[in-house]
Amino acid sequence: MNAQAECGAVKRKVLVIGIGPGHPDYVTMQAVGAMNRADLFFIPQKGEEKEELARVRREICERYIDRPYREVAFAVPSRRSALGGDYRDTVADWHAAVEQVYRRLLTEELQPGQCGAFLVWGDPTLYDSTIRILERLLAAGGLDFDYEVIAGISAPQALAALHKVPMNNIGQSILYTTGRRLAEGFPEGADSVVVMLDGELTWKDIDGDLDVYWGAYVGLPDQRLVAGKLSEVAGEVERIRADVRGAKGWLMDTTLIKRPGDGTA
Repeated sequence: MNAQAECGAVKRKVLVIGIGPGHPDYVTMQAVGAMNRADLFFIPQKGEEKEELARVRREICERYIDRPYREVAFAVPSRRSALGGDYRDTVADWHAAVEQVYRRLLTEELQPGQCGAFLVWGDPTLYDSTIRILERLLAAGGLDFDYEVIAGISAPQALAALHKVPMNNIGQSILYTTGRRLAEGFPEGADSVVVMLDGELTWKDIDGDLDVYWGAYVGLPDQRLVAGKLSEVAGEVERIRADVRGAKGWLMDTTLIKRPGDGTA
């Protein structure tokens, strides 16, 4: 059965495929199967500084796909700074801009009966907006398509595995948050906290006896890892972040912060 017959003879089909945090070995067998159903892949371009992200996506395609396919590169609209404004309004404006780009891609590049795929860094359900944008398109109408979501290994999962540490302590929960929210203080009652989108390294100013497991470019050849007591490693992480950001022009990092011990409270 060819991809067009499998995906349906009338509707467009969109696959939202989680590809893990960078290394091709993080790509799941389910993702490989989905990639081999696609006729074309939408490859986001985020400027020269982040060309490595597009390159890794292409390398994953070359490694795992054994059928003809086409790549469609597209520019991702920039999101304006939320300084002095409402963060949700800023995100809503950005989503509206991305929605228009996706509508053009699905209308002009993806023919009815074809499968198109977005290769999402990490997992599509964790701090990614692809699903939200597709739902906006469906709600707006005028474009008939179905979509599937294929789970991927997230950066926090890979980070914990690389540090050989469970995310949670026994009987305790895990809280996922952002640097923006962490600026309000370490969450009351929290035991293990995963911090993402922390451009200002907010956690370095937190007081308390806490263990930190940090990683930058997790899964990529130049990944950096640091672990230890927050008070002892915050300065080292800050120096590494400054060095690698200066060298590469961009930074993706994730932090797991845990209260010490692994007993029940």
